[in-house]
Amino acid sequence: MDTTEALERGRTAFGARAWPEAYAALHDADRVDPLGPVDLERVATAAYLTGHDTESTDAWARAHQGWRAQGDPRRAVRCAFWLGFALVQRGDMAQGRGWLARAGRMVDEHRLDTVERGYLLVPAGLAAMGAGEPDTALERFAGADSLARRFGDPDLAALGLLGQGEVLLRLGRTDEGLGLFDEAMVSVTSGETSPVISGLVYCAVIDACQRVFDLRRAREWTAALDRWCDHQTGLVPYRGQCLVHRAQVLQLRGGLGRSRRPGRGGSPAAERSAAPRRGHGALPARRPAPPAGRAARGRRRVPAAHAAGRDPQPGLSLLLLAEGRVDAAAAAIDAALDSAVDPVDRTRLLPSVVEILLAAGRPADAQVAVDELDQLAASSGATMLRAVAGQARGALLVTRGAAAAAALAPLHEALVAWQRLEAPFEVAQVRMLLAAACRHLDDREGAARECQVARGAFEELGARTALAQLDRLLSDEVPAPVEPPGSAEDRRVVTDREVEVLRLVAAGRTNRQIAGELSISERTVERHLGNIFTKLDVANRAAATAWASDHGLLARPRPLRGRRRWGFPPMPVRPNLADPPDVAPVASCVRSSRRPEEDR
Repeated sequence: MDTTEALERGRTAFGARAWPEAYAALHDADRVDPLGPVDLERVATAAYLTGHDTESTDAWARAHQGWRAQGDPRRAVRCAFWLGFALVQRGDMAQGRGWLARAGRMVDEHRLDTVERGYLLVPAGLAAMGAGEPDTALERFAGADSLARRFGDPDLAALGLLGQGEVLLRLGRTDEGLGLFDEAMVSVTSGETSPVISGLVYCAVIDACQRVFDLRRAREWTAALDRWCDHQTGLVPYRGQCLVHRAQVLQLRGGLGRSRRPGRGGSPAAERSAAPRRGHGALPARRPAPPAGRAARGRRRVPAAHAAGRDPQPGLSLLLLAEGRVDAAAAAIDAALDSAVDPVDRTRLLPSVVEILLAAGRPADAQVAVDELDQLAASSGATMLRAVAGQARGALLVTRGAAAAAALAPLHEALVAWQRLEAPFEVAQVRMLLAAACRHLDDREGAARECQVARGAFEELGARTALAQLDRLLSDEVPAPVEPPGSAEDRRVVTDREVEVLRLVAAGRTNRQIAGELSISERTVERHLGNIFTKLDVANRAAATAWASDHGLLARPRPLRGRRRWGFPPMPVRPNLADPPDVAPVASCVRSSRRPEEDR
């Protein structure tokens, strides 16, 4: 073999972004005559981009040693950073942290005033964000951005903007966060950033747009990611991610059949890399409830998705609901909402909370969730979130029967919003809710019109479960206005969690202390207290404590009460873009090296 020829062929292919050819040629040349650190960095990058993680790790380590041998600590630190960062994202925490620690020590030992110091602020910012210290995380990401601009490093600048944007989203400053994401994308789309950083930023930004229901941006950046992947021959890490994002967009627009087929140029390796490592597809969050067999299979995938760093909610609760385990679904979604603190996490859970609590016969709790969803939609201004909130409120009012007339306005608003977003399944869902409202109002002609249009959409989409729901609606007699079952006293009975809150209130605890003892947020404590005051028709904590004392709830545990469904079964109200991410996009998209839109 002509080593020189193979080396030149590999370098040329690397420059042309023909990753498989670059990796093969450089790897062959290295086996005959060990490469220097510059070419080893090329091997590491090409190996990563073609899905050869072990080979990439080995090449980064050898490049690091090569730069140290040549007396270039700056380049050695850069290699150690990328090696450590990749290992951490793949789950090899001890090794990854060790390499990052070595990089930090070398920076200090050599007193490097270089851009590498800024790169080390990125994992430090991620760690602070994971520890619930947003101010510290924001400071570290801003420091990375500042050093990037000082030294003219577009890769680090993109990472700094990405990190700051994620923290701002978690703080509820959505517009500011999205603005920073757009700024990061400018350098990506103009070709200023390296392939690894470009793919990472694409996926992170799309992830974030989905979580805040910004469909317009998600669609735009998904199309850009698709085009970018098509120009990367043999690309594996982000090809799988591209397939996932395209499938999500096609699903929302009704392209269910097309969304199951690979994207242009997709390879089997890329398709395999999409779902298992990230949990996509394992926890359905927006389509009608699957048949029992599919639901059970999906639930069996929960442990693997959870182990990969994916929050199983709300998908797990929706699967339990699909299996008919209503109480289990309600308990699971209650726990998930109690632990959700930042607005983004609560936004992704609340639509499913409404659906499950209505199915569990808990309209008062569902009302609280709908109110919060309305507030989040108003502050966001996102068309998609307004559509979700309107659909949730309409479902709640239709379920109450007597309030069906009041459901028409929010449902019509949701219908217009979903039509604007070109989401045929959601349009048909709202039409079915409108049909139910019309039947409660004895408007049989209006109900028939809405059902006819909804049936056509469901048939075209192949939504068999939704068609079955529609058939049940058409076969049922118009139900009388429904009130919750039981006596007025029964309807005032508080839940087990509310009893726990009442006992702590009676003990003189503040909201903050209650939140700490029950491991929930202060906002959740306020929600429970609001529910308690409403149910008991009292105005303050003292009156609620007196009621609990009179009913013996402070001295002994309250036995569990069975829950019953009541009223018209609501149509599914789901988050509308695949399973929601929980981890920081910077971290989750680096990890996607082997795993694999909203109109404002």
